[in-house]
Amino acid sequence: MGKITGFLEFARLHEAAEAAATRVHHFREFIQRLPDDAASRQGARCMDCGVPFCQTGCPVNNIIPDWNDLVYRSDWKRALDSLLSTNNFPEFTGRICPAPCEAACTLNINDDPVGIKSIEHAIIDKGWEMGWIVPQPALRRSGRRVAIVGSGPAGLACAQQLARAGHDVTVFEKNDRVGGLLRYGIPDFKLEKRHIDRRVQQMSEEGVSFRTGVYVKGADVAGAADPGRVLNLASERIDATTLLADFDAVVLAAGAEHPRDLPVPGRELDGVHFAMEFLPQQNRVVAGDVADVEISARGRHVVVIGGGDTGSDCVGTSNRQGALSVTQLELMPQPPLHERRELTWPWWPYKLRTSSSHEEGCERDWAIGTKRFVAGADGRVRALLAVRLEWTSDPAGGPMRMREIEGSEFEIPADLVLLAMGFVSPLASLLEAFGVERDARGNARATTEGLASYRTSVDKVFAAGDVRRGQSLVVWAIREGRQCARAVDEELMGVSELPR
Repeated sequence: MGKITGFLEFARLHEAAEAAATRVHHFREFIQRLPDDAASRQGARCMDCGVPFCQTGCPVNNIIPDWNDLVYRSDWKRALDSLLSTNNFPEFTGRICPAPCEAACTLNINDDPVGIKSIEHAIIDKGWEMGWIVPQPALRRSGRRVAIVGSGPAGLACAQQLARAGHDVTVFEKNDRVGGLLRYGIPDFKLEKRHIDRRVQQMSEEGVSFRTGVYVKGADVAGAADPGRVLNLASERIDATTLLADFDAVVLAAGAEHPRDLPVPGRELDGVHFAMEFLPQQNRVVAGDVADVEISARGRHVVVIGGGDTGSDCVGTSNRQGALSVTQLELMPQPPLHERRELTWPWWPYKLRTSSSHEEGCERDWAIGTKRFVAGADGRVRALLAVRLEWTSDPAGGPMRMREIEGSEFEIPADLVLLAMGFVSPLASLLEAFGVERDARGNARATTEGLASYRTSVDKVFAAGDVRRGQSLVVWAIREGRQCARAVDEELMGVSELPR
């Protein structure tokens, strides 16, 4: 695959990016795709390694060596066909996926891995530029109707696959626009929403119907309140029983939106918010829906609690809004700068990761516990009282244990605190509405194996993506949406030609 000595001749080339000092003044994407000749040289680095671990590292099992070789040979159209055969939305993953495929690359054993993500980005953008990506409506209709609740990557992938199999698909979204957390959780500087709009247009021409502003509820939980404030502009309510009566199958793909809270003294103070109270507002400003945000970092000392991608997104958004300072705190110890590849490859390594948002300006601290939020004279948070933690391994082989280091308490100025500690489960009201059994973590109980794959405890109700597996990656959501579509197709037709 590629040039047989390419990995010896060519160094890994990273995509060009606008300088941090200028990109913090706007919310546009700032990473440019590789030029065709540069992408070809990067494709040449793909080794004839015999066992392409990159494919198993990739949740959608992209046929990576094939399209690397095709890009090397400048056969872009066939490279696109290969890429789209396993991934419905490479423009999403080529921008926001952490690239577990690269961690699994054989070249990563002792060198920089092949730039798989940058090549994927180049292929899909080239495909759109050349007009090669067109609607693929089914040649025959099945007469079967499928409802999909949720329009994130799992719901969209499932909808597109089922529509191409000939089913009449309707996607229900409680917010005013399609996309789920792609739309209202990921900042525009990482994923401009025109990419979602373009796919929605394609899917509409393939026969998918989208109904936004619709909240699916149950008669017995109509007034139930879910913890956390999520963006919900629903103007219409529809009973779960109505969907079950009107459709031949229902797929729950509503994600995991129940945020992890931090119940310490002062949590109720003004200025302490979930990340998903903060991030969607800026996306709505960029979309032109509102003139300004309610929760602004401008002129404030911002503390972000949580070291993952959502926390990083809060950092980048705060800097662009004009924060005086941004500090990100993590409960766990600081990871090592470099992984021990002989112990971790081809698995996802534990190491320090610095995002583009961190590069734009951020103080980071690890092994920090929050004791309480300190109130100012006006009832707004003014500081965070923190303590340093010591983590020790359990001699019996159990989980690590933490203890507070005596005398290590300190204060951090904070007049805006953003809780970005992840999501613990789907919103309970949706699962209760359908009467779906939940697992120990509060997710919809559904296996991915055997004849009952993606089926819940309720007849003709399926679950895919974060609503089933818990908080995860966009690429995992796409995989589950595709596999769930095959399970639904098999249920409705007895056999399916959709890929596994």
